[in-house]
Amino acid sequence: MSRPLGGLRVLDFSHVLAGPFATRVLGDMGADVVKVNSESRAITSNAPDHPYYIMWNRNKRALSLNMAEASAQALCRQLAQQADVVIDNFSVGVLDRWGVGYDTVSAANPGVVYAQMSGMGDHGPWSKFVTYAPTIHALSGLTSLTGVPGREDIGLGFSYNNHQSGLHGAVAILAALAQRQASGRGQRIEVSQFEVGVNFAGPSLLDLFANGVAAQATGNDLPYDAAAPHNVYPCRTVPEPSLADERWIAIACMTDAQWQALVELLGRPDWATEASLQNAPGRVAQRAILDEHLAEWTRNQDDYELMARCQAAGVPAGVVQNGRDLCERDPQLARAGFQVAIEEPHPTVGQTWADRLPLNFSETPCDDYRRVRMLGEDNAAILEDWLGLTAEDVAQHEADGVLK
Repeated sequence: MSRPLGGLRVLDFSHVLAGPFATRVLGDMGADVVKVNSESRAITSNAPDHPYYIMWNRNKRALSLNMAEASAQALCRQLAQQADVVIDNFSVGVLDRWGVGYDTVSAANPGVVYAQMSGMGDHGPWSKFVTYAPTIHALSGLTSLTGVPGREDIGLGFSYNNHQSGLHGAVAILAALAQRQASGRGQRIEVSQFEVGVNFAGPSLLDLFANGVAAQATGNDLPYDAAAPHNVYPCRTVPEPSLADERWIAIACMTDAQWQALVELLGRPDWATEASLQNAPGRVAQRAILDEHLAEWTRNQDDYELMARCQAAGVPAGVVQNGRDLCERDPQLARAGFQVAIEEPHPTVGQTWADRLPLNFSETPCDDYRRVRMLGEDNAAILEDWLGLTAEDVAQHEADGVLK
């Protein structure tokens, strides 16, 4: 059965995470994603046997092109003229210098959609900045907003904005393709990863503009809602080899009824029944003392057993799971088949795994996961499928140093 995007052709120049995540989503949904790489660029995290590359580039075919050669640029123009989508997250202007920019290609392929996902966008004084997740997080305000009080330098510990930029890119591409059905024309999409990050600071910006209040890092506290307890609490430690043995549980009481249910679980101790704790403002005002009492209660309990008791009583709670928990203990993910063993071994790494696309289509399921391809592994098949080239044509291109 065909997947939702079967037949869609995507020429993918993206690298690192944001762009490859966008095209991984498209590939999982059935698009023919052609990943363009080269010998000179297939190093470190852009190498087909690097764990980072393996993570973000499944369900794509691999084409090697030496874009330093004029003949490779000419071949690439032919591919772009057959593409529905072209995507890159280079610095601004790279594709134009190669002669495969939007203006050039759209003259011959008016239906093409270009998604260009630079760090800072095409214009402005910072448009030439080289950006990675830590710099985008810092510039967009996410680092200062997601730290803890007094430690605004902590911020996010993973590439959150890269993932979000990838999702924005995928949605924008699908929107442009939907519009193309009506107009017959494609368009160029500019995705500023910086602006994606700033977008998540919306409530803080509104508070500043409307009230003159500058946002501060609040850790696990909610900056704009009165809710307590709302924190992460220690549980009984369970020694594990090679992993930190600390265990934690998050408890978040958003209503007075949830707090009362928690009080019952606590056994109605005197401190929890004080009149000042019977409403959210009172609990927020005393949240430090509240957290001390709760931590004393949770630290000698099993995290999963306590979570089950809390949820059964109507108290929102969740174990702070680590990677091993997610893969080996989580019954929800096990039921969903979230971790998928890719059938064909990787040529150098061996067995690889996929985290399943978290979307379930009733009529066009997306449950086909194919391993990452090695550099240029699909050259002949791609050039035959997209351009009708023969094996002799491909061999000549290889001899000329184009496909490397």
